[in-house]
Amino acid sequence: MERRGAGLAALGALGRRLLWALPAYAAGLLGLGAGALVLALALFAGWRRRRRARERGLRLAARLQRDEEAAVRAAAAAGLGAARGELPAWVSFPDVERAEWLNKILAQAWPFFGQYMEKLLVESVAPSIRASNSHLQTFTFTKVDMGEKPLRVLGVRSHPGAHKKQILLDLNISYVGDVQIDVEVKKFFCKAGVKGMQLHGMLRIILEPLLGDVPIVGALSMFFIRRPTLDINWTGMTNLLDIPGLSSMSDTMIMDAIASYLVLPNRLLVPLVPNLHEAAQLRCPLPRGVVRVHLRGARDLRSKDRFMGGLVEGKSDPYAVLRVGTQVFTSRVIDDNLNPTWDEVYEFVVHEVPGQEMEVELFDKDPDQDDLLGRMKLDFGEVLKARVLDEWFPLQEGGQGRLHLRLEWLSLMSDASKLDQVLERNRTIVTKPDPPSAAILVVYLDRAEDLPMKKPGKEPNPVVQVSVQDVTRESKVVSNTTAPVWEDAFRFFLQDPMNQDLDIQVKDDPRQSSLGSLSLPLSCLLEAPELTLDQPFQLQRSGPGSRLYMKLVLRVLFFDTPENGGPSPPAQPDPPASTGGTQRPTHASPHPQFGTERVLRIHLLEAEDLIAKDNFFKGVVRGRSDPYAKVRVAGRVFRSRVIKEDLNPRWNEVYEVIVDAVPGQDVEFDLFDKDIDKDDFLGRCKVPLRRVLSSRIVDEWLPLEEVKSGRLHVRLESLAPSPSAALLEQVLHTNSLLQPARGEELSAALLSVFVDRAADLPLRKGSKPPAAFASLAVRDVSVKTKTCALTTEPVWDEGFSFLIKRPHVESLELQVKEEGGQPLGALSLPLPQLLASEGLALDGWFPLAGGGPGSQVLLRAQLGVLVSQQAEAGAGGASPAGGDAAPQPAEAPGEEECGAGGLRQRLLPADSHPELVEGPLGRLQLTLWYHRDERKLVAIVHACRKLRPASKELPDPYVSLVLLPDRSRGTKRKTSVQKKTLNPDFNERFEWDLSLEEASRRKLEAHVKSTLSFMSREKEVLGKLHLDLAQVDLSEGGARWYDLREERSSP
Repeated sequence: MERRGAGLAALGALGRRLLWALPAYAAGLLGLGAGALVLALALFAGWRRRRRARERGLRLAARLQRDEEAAVRAAAAAGLGAARGELPAWVSFPDVERAEWLNKILAQAWPFFGQYMEKLLVESVAPSIRASNSHLQTFTFTKVDMGEKPLRVLGVRSHPGAHKKQILLDLNISYVGDVQIDVEVKKFFCKAGVKGMQLHGMLRIILEPLLGDVPIVGALSMFFIRRPTLDINWTGMTNLLDIPGLSSMSDTMIMDAIASYLVLPNRLLVPLVPNLHEAAQLRCPLPRGVVRVHLRGARDLRSKDRFMGGLVEGKSDPYAVLRVGTQVFTSRVIDDNLNPTWDEVYEFVVHEVPGQEMEVELFDKDPDQDDLLGRMKLDFGEVLKARVLDEWFPLQEGGQGRLHLRLEWLSLMSDASKLDQVLERNRTIVTKPDPPSAAILVVYLDRAEDLPMKKPGKEPNPVVQVSVQDVTRESKVVSNTTAPVWEDAFRFFLQDPMNQDLDIQVKDDPRQSSLGSLSLPLSCLLEAPELTLDQPFQLQRSGPGSRLYMKLVLRVLFFDTPENGGPSPPAQPDPPASTGGTQRPTHASPHPQFGTERVLRIHLLEAEDLIAKDNFFKGVVRGRSDPYAKVRVAGRVFRSRVIKEDLNPRWNEVYEVIVDAVPGQDVEFDLFDKDIDKDDFLGRCKVPLRRVLSSRIVDEWLPLEEVKSGRLHVRLESLAPSPSAALLEQVLHTNSLLQPARGEELSAALLSVFVDRAADLPLRKGSKPPAAFASLAVRDVSVKTKTCALTTEPVWDEGFSFLIKRPHVESLELQVKEEGGQPLGALSLPLPQLLASEGLALDGWFPLAGGGPGSQVLLRAQLGVLVSQQAEAGAGGASPAGGDAAPQPAEAPGEEECGAGGLRQRLLPADSHPELVEGPLGRLQLTLWYHRDERKLVAIVHACRKLRPASKELPDPYVSLVLLPDRSRGTKRKTSVQKKTLNPDFNERFEWDLSLEEASRRKLEAHVKSTLSFMSREKEVLGKLHLDLAQVDLSEGGARWYDLREERSSP
């Protein structure tokens, strides 16, 4: 068979070759010449080429349909010459899609929406308001005008629903409207209204249930997952609040009530089909779960209490406010404590995950207005993913403060098989202010029939009160009927469903006379299928046919963890101080999270299309804005400089902050317009920190939320410390290139220090042991440990991290002090010792200077080099033509950076290059680089070596630079003068604002000169350098040595 197959293949190959000769044979047979044969072959080649191109296009289209992003990235890499994974600026794949078509529909339909709102307010809302209060019986709407500015949808994002009959849409809406609504209460001669309103937030729309018939969707449910930003410009509010019955209200209370009405668990249900049986379930669906929040404590809070005009710093009286939509809990106040412990437990119902988030705010209790100590937010999707989170969460706007929370996800079970296990676990949990819940009960109140009439001929106004223990909920009032329809729902937390009852009272409003009652033990639900009862219930002490139609759903709250949900262990106390007979540890014992921090480098680049807030002549003349940005992350707040009168500002600023992997953190950006009185809001955006840590680099344009237009360009880079000094010199050099004109010096390393304990500290006066703490400092950054009371061997067990700019010259300063400030010993640890140690780490006992004879401290110090993407790329760069590569050496300890005129860079010792070949007049070391983010040409003049003096005296050299062909003042730069040396070190940085194309057309001319005398303006030229920038690789940015030539020599 194999021989037969091989023979057939050979015959096929021979046939194909003979087929190629067929055109020549046919041409000879028909008497055609060679020209006709060539023409036929050319036509065939063209046809085959077009066919193959069409096939390639079809394959690309098919791949684009399967994976759009991968296809465009491949096309970009092939056709645009981009780097792998890099897309052109016009290509993006956001999770949120723009919906301009929807905005056009809204703009055209807005006048008709205004007509609907006018009819709704006049015919439905006004009668309800008049019936709600006897003082408002003359309430009327005198004008309803929704204005000409429609609601805008800034973005749409779709999610998979919890089941197949559900579609989720998230709409980022922004409404800045010129609405005008006027009302009047004639009885009190009161006129008020609304003139202008703003509403910004994320509106979720659920299309459910999906049907097999038109209109396909049974109903729309709309709500805000989080509290939206609402701002209403009231007119005549003071007059309205003077009406009896409204005087106890305030503007803030009205705003809070309106905003809360729109937020979960409240929903707006719009049925699209008649007689929708699931209306009550859609209006109040079963929760996805319950989150139990253990509010443990906080540490390092800010001191807000000041005395004697701020001269004496006190403490704070902290308390916490926990908020999930309309669910709000407030903890007790802890007096005079910056490290409070609450140990309180709260439970939140969760409907939408991911999406719903918890916000915790800490305040300092004051007699007048409470001060904010910090806040944090956490999406409950993180809790669902982890099932249990026990972390110290950093506080935004709270300095270095942190909040200790334990969050547990409780699943809803539809059977009672694990109820005993849940009750047993709950008995082990000591909670305040309420005991933990074992189940949740949802009561769907549908309708009633044949209710009794207390007076003949007068039908009642039924209202239902539903109670479980001391918690009571009340339904709406249905007027003048014995068969009311409520379609309402209520939720209750249950501590022990085996021994609790459901009590229901049906009353006639407003006389509150009883129309019937019902008492139902909840234990009967435990025996029902799926813990659900859906049936009519006979009312007691009512008419013979009086029935109440309800659906009761019970769900057990089960804490499901890999370790089967055992009770959380209590906090462990500090280990006892060791005694003389106890063997001391030889190494520190840091916690598992020690040394896992990263450094987040935030590049705030630019913004586009910002809103003009500075208007003149009452808005007739439109101005611009003076924008600046606030960046919040990990409890730190950075503020950029103000760019005057620019709607497309460029900041080019860099910030660095130490972060950890605690979930729920965001990098938040707020933009403002700087004004004399109050700064105007220009928009906000945020990036989840977890996304930056996982992808390492996020470089994109972020759309601004809560405003009509604008976007912000940021570059976020996560730097993981590397325990190797191999790339330290490259990191330092790269940082000198990336160093912005404004801002702090970029960090080259991260120092992590774990202070374990101290031993044999000196005694105080009277032979009493001290209450000791340790303070640590690097440059101007200092931290301190907790204070351990009355012991000569305190145990701290605390870790700290510091950003290191120049590891070769910095040191860690540690001092052990008594609570009153008296020093007990000190340690100075130069960081070059860490650089010379294995793994860049030291771990052990260190003697304390100035303490007792045996005083020492146990700690672990480790250094990690922060290698950025640019440093990695520069480590493998090639040398350009025209110069010799020279890696930057380490600075000597104690070496200073001196001089003026530019940003100083790293110093290069004269003896650092023994291989340096002497040039005709000496050599000049330069770094030339183009900074793409700032769009600037950067030149760093490092040093000169082996200059040739023109006289017996040593020269006073300096370097002048000029960009040819323009010799104007704007293109000239020069360094400072170094006195009496042939090997000057300058290390000065200079910049020119020009494009990369323009820089490539320029030539750089450098002169090394010396001043002749103090009185003379003449300069002695020691050497010249002429560089064509088109021949220099401006993307690498390496330091190069160049030969100096005579002044009269040609380039």
